[in-house]
Parts: sequence; structure tokens; C-alpha cells
Amino acid sequence: MSVSDTSTDFAAKERAGLPRKGIAVVAAILAALIVAPFMAYPVFVMKLLCFALFASAFNMLLGYTGLLSFGHATFFGGAAYATAHAVKVWDFEPLTGILFGTLCAAGLGLAMGVVAIRRQGIYFAMTTLALAQMVYFLFLRAGFTNAEDGIQNVPRGRLLGLIDLSDPMAMYALVCGVFLVGMAVIWRIVHSPFGQVLRAIRENEPRAVSLGYRVNRYKLAAFVMSATLTGLAGATKALVFQIATLTDVDWHMSGEVILMTLLGGVGTMLGPVVGAGLIVAIQNVFATTGFPLSVILGIIFVLCIMLFRKGIIGTLHDQWRRYGRK
Repeated sequence: MSVSDTSTDFAAKERAGLPRKGIAVVAAILAALIVAPFMAYPVFVMKLLCFALFASAFNMLLGYTGLLSFGHATFFGGAAYATAHAVKVWDFEPLTGILFGTLCAAGLGLAMGVVAIRRQGIYFAMTTLALAQMVYFLFLRAGFTNAEDGIQNVPRGRLLGLIDLSDPMAMYALVCGVFLVGMAVIWRIVHSPFGQVLRAIRENEPRAVSLGYRVNRYKLAAFVMSATLTGLAGATKALVFQIATLTDVDWHMSGEVILMTLLGGVGTMLGPVVGAGLIVAIQNVFATTGFPLSVILGIIFVLCIMLFRKGIIGTLHDQWRRYGRK
């Protein structure tokens, strides 16, 4: 048997194993979601799922399109404010409030994307940061946000008029549903022909232009999709904690989601979920110790850069590939 035949057989076996691996991963995630509220505080798990979806939506832009945004907290916090106001003041049904917040985030993403997408590299990142700070001060001065007090005591209401979301398990079921739908949408986008074009833009943008692709349109579409899914996470988080504050739109929140993505692994599906889980767990552990949390996050970032250049999941994936080749 020739070397080419051997490599072909190995590739065929690897492709055949992908569906089994995918089913195993999905089954493990579903099992973990079922067991999680009985093993940990449900609100903590719900917070973890919201930030995992947030990080995964950001990763779709950074990991698969190559665009570093410092303004994603705008969509996260903007959707939280919109949902909180709609549910508390306008008496929206919870699911309708979440969809309203998500649509508001999509609108913000379109408005920011049209301006920022004309720049590349560090100029794109700085443009998103500048626009995010403008939106931050807008929320600070807007009357409906209550400035530093935020929108508090947001009622969870009854889902579709039937299910009382004041029950923690009912709220947890809704958050799980939102998380799974969001992750399924991200997976479908990444593994579609559209996602392949995004990868081509990330790897070699001039070549993609030479092949006839309208790169700016693809970038804008990816930016809006990422903003929309980020808004979905922020809107759900507003109902979980029943509050929306300026912390949700602050630039520090954008920094946290970047750290989550880098720690877990840029350009991987599970990496942002793992990174979000670690950061949220660390925040929960050190919240009552009085130790400066920013120092802990800084140390974690340095260790990640030194030991896990591709993030935890990215490094493990590379090790697995080397083992498979042997």
C-alpha cells in the first residue's frame, strides 16, 4: 500500500469519526446542563451560560473573521437595557422582551459596523472602542437607564403567559434553551459556505478580494450576526439578574470577553465556553475575598499567553491531532 493510499484511508477514517465525536460532545453538553443546577447554584450556572454565549458570539467575529472588536459590551449591555425597560415599563412578555433586546443589539451592530468596517487591524479595534464609549455616555445620560442606578427589580414574568419564571428551575430551562439555540446558530454559520468565506477573509483578505468576494459586505454581515447573538446573551442576562446597569456596557466588559475567548481558544467552538466558565468561576470564588480581581485576571492572561498560545481547547486539539497522526 502506498503512502497516498494510507493518508487517504486515515482521512476517510477521520471524517467518519467526526459525526460520532460531534454526537458525543452534544450528549455530554446536554448531560452537563441537566445535572448542573443540582450540583451548583442555578443563578451561577445561568450566568455562566449567558457569558458562554457572549464569548462564543464574539469568537465568531474574532476567531472566524479575524476582526478584533473592543465594543461588544455595547451590544451586550444595550440589549440588557432594552429588555429590562421593555419588560418592566412596557409590560412585555419575557420572550418578547428578549427578542426586542436582541433586535436592538442588531440595530446597534449595523450602525457601528457600517462605520467601523471601513477600517482594518488596530484601526478597526480602536474605532469600535471609540464608538462603544460614545454609546456608554449615551446610556449614562439617557433618562430611561437611571444613570448609575440602572434598571432594577426587572420582573421575570410568565413565559408565554403560562410558565412562572420566578421559579429558578423554569428560568434555568429558558436560559438553557436560549444557550442551545444560540450555539446551534453559531455552529451553522461557521460551518456554512458563508463561514468558509469568512475563514478565507481571515487567512488572506487580498486573495478573497481577487476572487471576486465583496469583503466588506461579508465583514458587515458577520459583525451584525455577532452583535445579534451577543444581544441575545445580554437580554437573557437582564432577566436572570433582574437588573441592567452601566457595568454591562463598560469597556471592561469587552475586555473580559476577549480574555474569555483567548483563554479558551480562538477559532474553536468549545474554547469560549470553557474560557467563560473559568473566568466566571474565578470571579465567583474571589468576589468575597477582597483580593483585587483585576490582578488575578492579569496573571491568568499572562499564563495563557506563555503556556497556552492557542488557548486551552486549541492546545488540547493540537495535542490530539499529533496523537492521532502517531
